[in-house]
Amino acid sequence: MSGRYSTTWVDIGGVKHFGPGPAELLTLIEETGSISKAAKSMGMSYKKAWDMIERLNARGQRPYVVAHKGGKEGGGAEITSTGKKVVASFNKLNKKIQAIVQKETELLQWI
Repeated sequence: MSGRYSTTWVDIGGVKHFGPGPAELLTLIEETGSISKAAKSMGMSYKKAWDMIERLNARGQRPYVVAHKGGKEGGGAEITSTGKKVVASFNKLNKKIQAIVQKETELLQWI
């Protein structure tokens, strides 16, 4: 498993709910305060990022992202406490999975 995130996905009712793309998007939104900037950083269209956020917010028990309309302040977006917890839990799960895969890979080298 290479890169910041593995290909681990969390399914809800057999439907992909949360994985590496959403984790990276939420992390970048938290860092930039902007859906547009986060999407651009990922090479993703704003529409695709917005659709992803809408799906996450609709499937989750509480919203993951809250967007603020423009105006004098310029708008923006923020990750809710739920979104932060989901990203942290996903990253923790990924670390555990990566450790297991690494251990099993090392064991297979002896065969």
